[in-house]
Amino acid sequence: MTDDPNHSDDQAPQPEPRPLDENGQFSQRIAHQQVSARVPESVARGVYASGSLVINGQHEFIIDFLQSVTRPQQVVVRIVLPPTIVPGLLRAMHQNIKLHNERFGEIPPLPKPPAGTLAPSVEEIYQQLKLPDEISSGTYANTVMITHNPSDFCFDFITGFYPRSTVAARVYMSGPQVPRLLETLSRSYDQYQQKLAAARRKQAEQPPDEDPPRTDGPS
Repeated sequence: MTDDPNHSDDQAPQPEPRPLDENGQFSQRIAHQQVSARVPESVARGVYASGSLVINGQHEFIIDFLQSVTRPQQVVVRIVLPPTIVPGLLRAMHQNIKLHNERFGEIPPLPKPPAGTLAPSVEEIYQQLKLPDEISSGTYANTVMITHNPSDFCFDFITGFYPRSTVAARVYMSGPQVPRLLETLSRSYDQYQQKLAAARRKQAEQPPDEDPPRTDGPS
């Protein structure tokens, strides 16, 4: 998750032909190896985000990237991730921050709110945000690649689908914003894990269903 995707296409696998079924259709398992990702022109320029919000659902994580310098604050990209890739994304962010600090120096931290400040609820936050209809459904990605320079980080959110992986969204953030995103995403993933564990405990505590009474038929 730390390599820079380029414009070359993936090496397409050559599956063995399989016979058609009785309906004239066939199915096949494809071994799709993601080597690189295509970057469409409409995505290549990317968008700049000055903040982010993370929401975890039952089956997905949502990252809303914000432009918050002017009012009203607005969501510029909504990314939808499967939970299975979040641990790898966290590791990649850790690694990129570590490499940045070793090469360019420590990333300056963002100022924290004064002690005792109450955090607004999710509902209150989104009441103040502009979320355009055309991006409210989000952009799905199942791979993330991260690069950085002395001042900025670039996140390429990729759909790794056969026959070609494609960058679905490109987001730039300033260095100080990335540790905060990492902290928020880590906390959200911990909460997700706790909810999963609680659901498993609840399921294990439920008594097994009793077998329905048997009714013998006529002999």
